[in-house]
Amino acid sequence: MIKQSVKKAIPAPMVIDVWRGDMVESRHLISAVITDAKGDIVRQWGEVESPVYLRSAIKPVQALPLVESGAADAFKVSEKELALACASHTGEDLHVEAVNGWLARMGLSVDDLECGHHWPSYRPAERALAAKGQEPTNAHNNCSGKHTGFLATATHLKEDIRGYIKLEHSVQQRIIKVLEDFTELDLSRAPMGIDGCSIPTFGVPLARAAMAIAKFADPEKLSADRAAACRRIQKAIAANPKMIAGSDRLCTALNGSAKGTVIAKVGAEGVYLAALPSLGLGVALKTADGTTRGAEVAMGGILENLGLMTDAMHREMDRFIIPEMSNWNKIKVGRIQVADGTF
Repeated sequence: MIKQSVKKAIPAPMVIDVWRGDMVESRHLISAVITDAKGDIVRQWGEVESPVYLRSAIKPVQALPLVESGAADAFKVSEKELALACASHTGEDLHVEAVNGWLARMGLSVDDLECGHHWPSYRPAERALAAKGQEPTNAHNNCSGKHTGFLATATHLKEDIRGYIKLEHSVQQRIIKVLEDFTELDLSRAPMGIDGCSIPTFGVPLARAAMAIAKFADPEKLSADRAAACRRIQKAIAANPKMIAGSDRLCTALNGSAKGTVIAKVGAEGVYLAALPSLGLGVALKTADGTTRGAEVAMGGILENLGLMTDAMHREMDRFIIPEMSNWNKIKVGRIQVADGTF
């Protein structure tokens, strides 16, 4: 007689309700998971074993070679610049000036950045640039800080900086090795795509992503040098929240008000990762429809349920995590919230 395996039931996804007036107009479905640094699942919503592209949410881990290689010390990278290396910034003057200053200190320029360019995502910064009759440079790209960190590592190690965005370049190979260490996966077998800033991005199950960011949060089992690098990056982000994102962004409000108890980073297509150093846990989530607003509300709900939300965090974060919807006449027409019964 053949023994049949019993499949474990997959928990229901988290539901984010979008209310307009007296009824739910639409819903965001969220896959989410909380794990410890060993990968043991604490809580799960939805299916978390299928690969997702982590995109910019994994930037704090991608920044580790900048510190571990000695490049951060060699080029006297400040805490602000280290936070910027993990950023998806809004293209404000403080971001662009920091990137240009860091590049100049290394004898490089914006022309050496291979991330491409786009207009600032923060509308006042976009309008100010246009009012001056100027066009955006590669420094305005939301990933320019990360790319400057890549250039710093390659320059310090005396590598050819050209083509550093390519899979075969040593810059990307170092990042792949770090990601493999943290996810405990062979990424040569993983789905691969090209990110918005042109570097490779790999499909990683949410459960492995949560484990990776939990290791970053609780690096006690890592080597002494790697653990120190994780803590250094955590400290830089917590101390310089506006560098990780910019004005009118949840990442800024969250990392600033959490005071190091949460280190969080959003990614494209509704991905969000959070390291919880105070609990030794990691959170990974993704909206099925790829919207950021659903991911932000879900992250707020999880942090609230874990008992991490302080009054100060609520003051800074509530407009993102329990947002009210208003129309063009500024009349309140609805709200977005975690569905009742989720927790």
